[in-house]
Amino acid sequence: MSPVIEVKNLTKEYNLGTVTSAKDTLRHTLAKLRGKNTWHRENFKALDDINFSVEKGEVIGIIGHNGAGKSTLLKHLANITKPTSGEVVVRGSVAPLIEVGAGINPELTGRENIFLNGAILGIPKNVIRDKVNSIIEFSELEKFIDTPVKRYSSGMQVKLGFSIATSMDAEILIIDEVLAVGDLAFQRKCFNRMEELIHQQGRTVLLVSHNIRQVERMCSRVILLNQGKILQDGESHSTCDQFYQINNKVISNQNNSNTKRISTSGEVTVEKIDIIDGNNQPTESITEGSTLKIRIKFTLNNALQTPEFHIGTHTTDFIYLTGESTALLKEDFKLSAGTHEIEQHITSYPLVPGSYGIRMAVIDQKGRVLFYGENLHFFNVTAKTSDSPLQDELRLIASDVTWKGLLQNQQKNQPTEN
Repeated sequence: MSPVIEVKNLTKEYNLGTVTSAKDTLRHTLAKLRGKNTWHRENFKALDDINFSVEKGEVIGIIGHNGAGKSTLLKHLANITKPTSGEVVVRGSVAPLIEVGAGINPELTGRENIFLNGAILGIPKNVIRDKVNSIIEFSELEKFIDTPVKRYSSGMQVKLGFSIATSMDAEILIIDEVLAVGDLAFQRKCFNRMEELIHQQGRTVLLVSHNIRQVERMCSRVILLNQGKILQDGESHSTCDQFYQINNKVISNQNNSNTKRISTSGEVTVEKIDIIDGNNQPTESITEGSTLKIRIKFTLNNALQTPEFHIGTHTTDFIYLTGESTALLKEDFKLSAGTHEIEQHITSYPLVPGSYGIRMAVIDQKGRVLFYGENLHFFNVTAKTSDSPLQDELRLIASDVTWKGLLQNQQKNQPTEN
């Protein structure tokens, strides 16, 4: 049986525009009318000789940094744009949900868009009529379904578009990041619908998302794009792990002010953040399960009476992991204007190997946030042993566990001498 999707030597090039004055633009236009060219525009390859195929029923994630070519690839698969060279063969009907409002006519009502999208997919009108109520119910837009879509918010458009795309009997579903839009309750519904399509209906699905854990959970295979090329195409965990390693390396190399997220009143300045080892010296890494000591040096412009310090850690994609506050000490103290140091010790840092960031907040007695920052410093957690099982797709916390029963059972089953 032939693959439902074949991508052969797919290349897409764009001409990079050049910002010029009105005078230069006029001169260039007149030159073109005379058959001449006054400047050369550089070509940019959004996709560069891409090759892969998709079998029926496969669920494939497509990941990569912004600008890697993910959305461009999906637009070719959905026949929204044409390649510069190469070929895309799609065998089967496609329901694309590429971006907010894609495939939606803003002048038509929500109900009319349901029938329009069904007709585009070649679905008979009577079949669409049977589905329309369930689509409206899932979209949660009953009150607005006969209102022109141009009056919908972006979140409402996503609800309508997702409901239509996943309710029609298209053989191939293409989804680009839109699951991240809308309220949390509807996102949960979207995830449940996706898992139903994957596990119960066996649809072929291509999913682009920056939520790597979501991709790892839902997809059996992942394609990692980098600068328009396929860097890796394979089993989901190993490919996502490769992306994490690249991402963590980039972040570690950018451990400077360009990556920090800071909001400050100007009354507090963070001078330096260090991770401290057992010899009280700065280090860039700790061993999984060992003590994490965070030392922060800061300067106060004015004296503060019992300020609250909140120090925490987060993943590189901003999942908050720890976050403890000095407010729990319930002790009064005063810090004078000038430079100070504070340390937070976590006796056993339980996170699996990877790169993590530090965040910090300083709050005065009135509850005013004087300083808040994320990505302030990065550190690495390394495995206890070189042969430690990874299993990162199944865990985030490395628990300190003991096992019972195995050795006892082995001893019970050993033959006894007569």
